[in-house]
Amino acid sequence: MSGVALLGICGSMRKASMNRALLLAISDLMPPDATFRFHDGLDELPIFNSDLEDPAPVVALKAAIAQADGVIFGVPEYNYSIPGGLKNALDWVSRPPATSPMRGKPIGLVGAATGMSGTIRAQTHMRQMLVYSDSPCLLQPEVLIPRAHERFDKQGNLTDESTKQLLERFAVAMVAFVRRMKPVGADT
Repeated sequence: MSGVALLGICGSMRKASMNRALLLAISDLMPPDATFRFHDGLDELPIFNSDLEDPAPVVALKAAIAQADGVIFGVPEYNYSIPGGLKNALDWVSRPPATSPMRGKPIGLVGAATGMSGTIRAQTHMRQMLVYSDSPCLLQPEVLIPRAHERFDKQGNLTDESTKQLLERFAVAMVAFVRRMKPVGADT
């Protein structure tokens, strides 16, 4: 079997984001047959406008998604939903619908928050939005990390063993999910 290439996209623009730290922790826990690449640049995307041709940052994001076998989004929760920058990115990459790199792309959602809900509402909204691009989402294990500030040190390193175990299970499940979603006859 060939390896699985995963792309990580953080919905927070903050360099010290807990969701960025969460994605980086997952990248360290990938099974040996998987690779993980991180895509930065959501803060470079202009507000979506269908009158515009895709600007260079959109072209780069679409290419990164197209090259990946699956995408893992780090989903912060802002006002009970996803951040505006992440929604803007979804608006850009989901169009035109027939040729969107999101069409049928296996997706994993993870989130960390200082509060007790651990981004559950934001992830629920994100799943609703992914229906438009027909992007299947891994449902289990859910990665909804509450009180994240207690699980990472000041440098963003994961220090909590139970969270590490959850992320290892998630990484294995995501790779298996991507393999299940590959079209019949595709390189496996």
